[in-house]
Amino acid sequence: MASAVSMADVLSCPCHVLPDVTLTPINPDVAPKYKAPATVLIIGAGVFGLSTALALTRRPEFASTSITVLDRSPDPGVFPARDASSIDSSRIIRPDYADPAYAALASEAQAHWRQTDPASLGGEGRYTESGFILASDSGPMEHEDGSPTGIAYAKKSWVNALALAQKEGRPLSSIRMLPYSKSIAKVSGTGGEFADWGYLNEASGWADAERSMKWFFEQVAATGRITFVNGTAESLETDDATKRVTGARLKDGSTLSADLVIAAAGAWTPTLVDLSSQAVATGQVLGYLDLTEEEQAKLEKIPVLLNISTGHFVIPPRNRVLKVARHGYGYLNPKPLSKPPLGVPGSKTPPKLVSQPHTHLDDSALSIPPEGEAALRDALRKIIPWPELDRPFSRTRLCWYTDTATGDWIIDYHPYWQGLFVATGGSGHAFKFLPVIGDKVVDCIMDKCPEEFQEKWRWRETQDFENPIVTQDGSRGGQIGLVLETELEKARCITK
Repeated sequence: MASAVSMADVLSCPCHVLPDVTLTPINPDVAPKYKAPATVLIIGAGVFGLSTALALTRRPEFASTSITVLDRSPDPGVFPARDASSIDSSRIIRPDYADPAYAALASEAQAHWRQTDPASLGGEGRYTESGFILASDSGPMEHEDGSPTGIAYAKKSWVNALALAQKEGRPLSSIRMLPYSKSIAKVSGTGGEFADWGYLNEASGWADAERSMKWFFEQVAATGRITFVNGTAESLETDDATKRVTGARLKDGSTLSADLVIAAAGAWTPTLVDLSSQAVATGQVLGYLDLTEEEQAKLEKIPVLLNISTGHFVIPPRNRVLKVARHGYGYLNPKPLSKPPLGVPGSKTPPKLVSQPHTHLDDSALSIPPEGEAALRDALRKIIPWPELDRPFSRTRLCWYTDTATGDWIIDYHPYWQGLFVATGGSGHAFKFLPVIGDKVVDCIMDKCPEEFQEKWRWRETQDFENPIVTQDGSRGGQIGLVLETELEKARCITK
């Protein structure tokens, strides 16, 4: 048996002859084996939460881990809550990104969406490859602050779409440039000259979001590995002595404990963790128009239509309902919290006001502000200039994003609190990644974040604390800094 030998022993040997010892070579490329926690609590059953839960059940490292998913849904057994951003009639499924890393990841996800047998996510009509026109207004490639404009986003996306088509073996003719407003109007199928330049990607489309989330939840539940709990997390439990998050306290006074807490509560995450320098909840406007059978037949085969400069888009109708929306800067809703979000002791004071979602579950009579409704009405007239559609929306809705300044997600451990992992910041474009995002989250949990996303998804401590967060990735429209209560008050004044 070899004995322990000091460097002094080695140097004292005649002619520096090494003693008879066995040396184990060190391989710097081999990381220590990951040790999974015994218990995991995921707060949130939306895209990040459900996808992460399923990915955990598929990793052998977590085979003995007890996994609990907590969601604020008030309906027993219903996950996620009916006002979650992922619960909607439709969402765009596209690899059309200005950033090649997201374009490639979206292509990976789309391979799952395209599996249309009944047992797959894209089956039974959950995914429709309708084609997608990504268009923009003409103008400079940068704003005054140096951030990209819509035309810059669209043209970079076009280049990436061509590269993906070639990589996937699709003909380049499936990506058709539309260099004029008239060519956009012709290919759109609506006659709307709603932008100056764009392209058609025949290999993009849309998903029935609510049905897709229902299918995905059923897959997660079928593993038999997940305990689902209905309840609202009011705050995170901590052990200050060890700088560790130990669980969550619910509004009913009960607690849930875990070795690892994953905060994946979407736009509600900033109410639990101080993200004031990184992410903010913004309300986005959606409008739905009931159609006749004839209108449905005329519109159901159109591609998804988006003007990236204004953020306005239309998704082909199903079941005689047409959706019009704005991917914009959104509304802020700053409100006090019963308990401040978890910050870092000794650093900046957690914010007294945090922008929080306000939805139809909070107020069943809630409608979007007049500003938003007018913007959607104007968008519809430009995208589908048919006089017969110039009638009131049958209903409207606020959809809540968790926006970051760059549109990148936050998927990282908290730098101060051990046992806390944050997976949020969807910025209005995470849904399409439902089939794959959980695997990437688990990779990051195991310190194996994909190299191309290490900088994009990291926790950011040095961001500007003074100026408000505004997503400036070139894909947003509308007016910056609108406050929901102020805009709703305008509606009350109109009705008085």
